[in-house]
Amino acid sequence: MSDMENTDQGDGDEERPVDAPDEPGEEKAQLTGRQRLAAGLWPPRVSRAQLIVALLLFVLGLGLAIQVRSNSDNSALRGARQEDLVRILDELDSRTKRLEDEKQRLEGQRTELETSSNQAEEARKQTVEKEQQLGILAGTVAAQGPGITLTISDPKGAVESDKVLDTVQELRAAGAEAIQINDVRVVANTYFSDETGGIGVDGKKVAAPYVFKVIGRPQDLEPALNIPGGVVQTLEKEQATATVARSEKIVVNALRAAKRPDYAQSSSH
Repeated sequence: MSDMENTDQGDGDEERPVDAPDEPGEEKAQLTGRQRLAAGLWPPRVSRAQLIVALLLFVLGLGLAIQVRSNSDNSALRGARQEDLVRILDELDSRTKRLEDEKQRLEGQRTELETSSNQAEEARKQTVEKEQQLGILAGTVAAQGPGITLTISDPKGAVESDKVLDTVQELRAAGAEAIQINDVRVVANTYFSDETGGIGVDGKKVAAPYVFKVIGRPQDLEPALNIPGGVVQTLEKEQATATVARSEKIVVNALRAAKRPDYAQSSSH
């Protein structure tokens, strides 16, 4: 009996199998359906074709929205009363007229500004030209142009200052605009004097040969010197010789310092 009890006791103490821990694959298999769906959708994987399709759909939707809005505006106009349409048309006409008036006003201002600018530019040009002309007459600026070169040779020293003065006056009467004798500029108040071995021009001694550079119309200057009893014949009587040569470009570059008047002032002051 003791043996039977031991046998029963041994049967009762028989070891039961222990559950093994779940494998990782089994834990993943136990995810819910929602979790598996979220895991499949994130992160999103968008292909190039999908992007193009999305862009086309966006553009199509935008176009439809614009068309719907345009149709709505047209529908609103079609549904408006005649009085409202007339009022809208009058407002558009008034706005158009105001814009047209503003355009004309601005164009008028632009024309005035352009005219004023052109007038100012023209006045400036005239002022510069006038200054140059006065500078040529005063001998303060150089000049060039067509004219003649008169060369007086005086080997015996018989030419006196009065003969030179007569020559200058004859040239001025013929239209001379600028005159230079050797290296001295001749102007309105130039004076001549007799000097030993030459003549004095504004106090500066000048020796023969006397070279006159004269700017003016050559067709007028040369005949004025060669008329009977004129400058050339008078100089020949003094045993001097005078030669005249025409030129298309005479340069008068002898300058005089500008002299400020002592008493005369501009009447505009």
